[in-house]
Amino acid sequence: MGNANAKIPETMTNSTNTNIIENHDFSQGLHSWHANSCHAVFVKHAVVTNRKECWQGLEQDITTKISPGFAYHVSARVGISGGHIQRQNTVLATLKLEKKHSSTNYLQIGKVSVTKDEWKVLEGTFSISSLPDRVVFYIEGPAPGVDLLIESVSVTCLNPKAQSSSLAGDENIVLNPNFEDDLNNWSARGCKIALHNSMADGKIVPQNGKVFASASERTQNWNGIQQDITARVQRKLAYAMTAVVRIFGNNVTTADLRATLWVQYPNSREEYIGIASVQATDKDWVQLQGKVLLNGSPAKVVIYLEGPPPGTDILVNSMILKHAEKPTPSPPPIIEDPGYGINIIQNSNLLENGTNNWFKLGDCNLSVATGSPRIIPSMARDSLGPHTPLSGNYILVTKRTQNWQGPAQTITDKLKLFLTYQVSAWVRISSGATSPQNVNIALSVDGQWVNGGQVMINDDMWHEVSGSFRIEKQPKNVFVYVQGPDSGVDMMLAGLQIFPVDREARFKHLKRQTDKIRKRDVVLKFSGADSTGFLSSFVKVKQSQNSFPLGTCISRSQIENEDFVDFVAKHFNWAVFGNELKWYWTEAQQGNLNYKDADEILALCQAHNIECRGHCIFWEVQGTVQSWVQALNKTDLMSAVQNRLSSLLTRYKGKFKHYDVNNEMLHGSFYQDRLGNDIRANMFKTAHELDPSATLFVNDYHIEDGNDPRSSPEKYIQQILSLQEQGAPVGGIGIQGHIDSPVGTIVCSALDKLGILGLPIWFTELDVSSINEYIRGEDLEVMLREAYAHPAVEGIVLWGFWELFMSRDNAHLVNAEGDVNAAGKKLLDLKQEWLSHAHGHISDQGEFGFRGFHGTYTVDIVTNSKKMSKTFVVESGEDDPQVVNIDLQALYDSCYDKTTTNE
Repeated sequence: MGNANAKIPETMTNSTNTNIIENHDFSQGLHSWHANSCHAVFVKHAVVTNRKECWQGLEQDITTKISPGFAYHVSARVGISGGHIQRQNTVLATLKLEKKHSSTNYLQIGKVSVTKDEWKVLEGTFSISSLPDRVVFYIEGPAPGVDLLIESVSVTCLNPKAQSSSLAGDENIVLNPNFEDDLNNWSARGCKIALHNSMADGKIVPQNGKVFASASERTQNWNGIQQDITARVQRKLAYAMTAVVRIFGNNVTTADLRATLWVQYPNSREEYIGIASVQATDKDWVQLQGKVLLNGSPAKVVIYLEGPPPGTDILVNSMILKHAEKPTPSPPPIIEDPGYGINIIQNSNLLENGTNNWFKLGDCNLSVATGSPRIIPSMARDSLGPHTPLSGNYILVTKRTQNWQGPAQTITDKLKLFLTYQVSAWVRISSGATSPQNVNIALSVDGQWVNGGQVMINDDMWHEVSGSFRIEKQPKNVFVYVQGPDSGVDMMLAGLQIFPVDREARFKHLKRQTDKIRKRDVVLKFSGADSTGFLSSFVKVKQSQNSFPLGTCISRSQIENEDFVDFVAKHFNWAVFGNELKWYWTEAQQGNLNYKDADEILALCQAHNIECRGHCIFWEVQGTVQSWVQALNKTDLMSAVQNRLSSLLTRYKGKFKHYDVNNEMLHGSFYQDRLGNDIRANMFKTAHELDPSATLFVNDYHIEDGNDPRSSPEKYIQQILSLQEQGAPVGGIGIQGHIDSPVGTIVCSALDKLGILGLPIWFTELDVSSINEYIRGEDLEVMLREAYAHPAVEGIVLWGFWELFMSRDNAHLVNAEGDVNAAGKKLLDLKQEWLSHAHGHISDQGEFGFRGFHGTYTVDIVTNSKKMSKTFVVESGEDDPQVVNIDLQALYDSCYDKTTTNE
């Protein structure tokens, strides 16, 4: 261990021969190396076998070991082997550059021609201008079937000293970022910090430069190394952070390591802002990357590292915090020949030689039987329209020994990026199951599970499975499979369809439906002593505001940003608080109540005539319940619940139009398990007694997408009816709406089912996610149009819209510094579409008629000599035309009086 005042010996330098490749000579077998879609073994050197493509070989992730703008030299001893090699083969060294928001790029470094039974040196150099999310070095090239031999690999920086110093660029607001000036500008946060040139008997050395720092003797998770950046950070600017970190000691091999910003404001209010987190290890340096933005004007700002368990050291080699580059807008994807409605599953009807094109996943049996439904499942039928009936054949899966075993089919070449695919099938299980069984249509995308739809089955009848998915990065291998029931339970699959969805066709239908339920015929009837003089006068009607509730989530820190507040005030008429009303926020420690943050957000909303939802009184998921509440016995817990209800609803009586009473009751049961089955209904009853004016909601997620058998519409209906039977005054249904690749017919089906209860439905936490802003905008349009066109939906609240203040990645509509992106423009376009305008002349009967959306209007009456204006509101809820009586004489007198007064 070093100490805080130790000087690093002058002889300690980063040699130009330092190899960044781990296990470069395979002295540790294949440690740190990965065979890319093939096999590899170690026999004095690495042997890569079972190669079916030229690009298959051996690879290593070097993301954290290189820096942009520097040249690297590559040298590798390679060879080939195999029984029937007749000619030379080319061996290549390649870099794979992966970015989250764009396609993967490949950079060829060098190549060499090799014949059997000889070793050749493969050499080359490379440099990259900017660091992508992931950099993978690999060796590839020989023809399929030829074994690739690798004896050693070297990748060295040609100018490591310049590389080290570059990390302290002019724009970096972190001072002494590489610890070249000892520990100046750095300090300990509740622990001890020191400099080292190595640790662990030389096994840990700096990745860059001469030294690294450690934070040791940590007794709390928040202990770490910190730097005051107050004078150098600006509000409303986005900053990008990159740090090279690892952990050491206490027998901890991996731990969550976080970068955090501590902010103190002039009024002494404190705020902790998470910048980034990474799973750090004790084996390698890793990059900790993230972005952060300050909304308010701080008095003090400190950046620090924290997170690992007490006793585990935090090591940091460098830290950069710079003004983030403006994101490059993603172009709209070009999809040629999308094939809307065409099933990509081969032999779906099982008419081609039994199970041809299908394969069994795992040790089970597949056979074809007859007797399944011939009609297409309803949600697919709504998407496809008229369609050929199913064959009645199905796949019978028997002798299953694992729950993941079942029928599968490869679909890699059938998929197109950025298309939304709908999944539909009939499924059934054998009668021998002793408990409800989950049946899941899933995809394996390069080994990653993707949900295509699930259903819970508790009988031996056929059930519809419906879901959706989208692929946004080019995969190498994708297959669809059906899984879920316990081992020994037979499974049946019929009519599996996976087809691209034509969203535009659905939008045309939704526009017609919207016109029926969100518009009303209006007749402006003019009267007054001088009304005949206004006949044939020009009338211009313009809607200024749609009355349909559209809201957003707001956090306390955001109201310091006037750009954010302006956007909210202009575009939203409802709001919900992100955390500030939740129990774990208002009473983090027992008896210490904090309503200040909620009071300040509420005051802002009231000042802008924005109505508020109260989210939430309780949260049923145990992981969200503060530790002091979990520690209470039954009697004390009941008392605490009553105190929470009384404190919150008495303080804010009449100020919140809605309350989510007990959040996510389909996914948690903390209070019910401890206080009995009647506690949920009692929460509703007590809340209603304390604030009768508030509408009380249930609120849960995955109701609308078919992806979670715990929260199907049917399960939600059962829960609501059970609460009502116990006397709970449930007044509204909350669907959170955290959804991926939405399909309109699936969403609409859920709304139709819930609509039978006759309660208002709200989307309460809507967000969508895509790496492409245009596709994100399409997803948002799907959800907004489906909601607005459905008669049971009475409001929509977004779960935020501003970058860095969203709970999901790639979900924002406005970039961090206030630029509206393509998805945000889609929201604004829809808001404009849902405003009505009309113009014409007053008829001989003294009337002017139009059809318009519900909301606030201004009508201008223009003659040769005068212009008069009047506002009115088109109300919802009536089929008959709304008559607006306008007394022209009174209106004229009013306008004349105002003109005279102004003169």
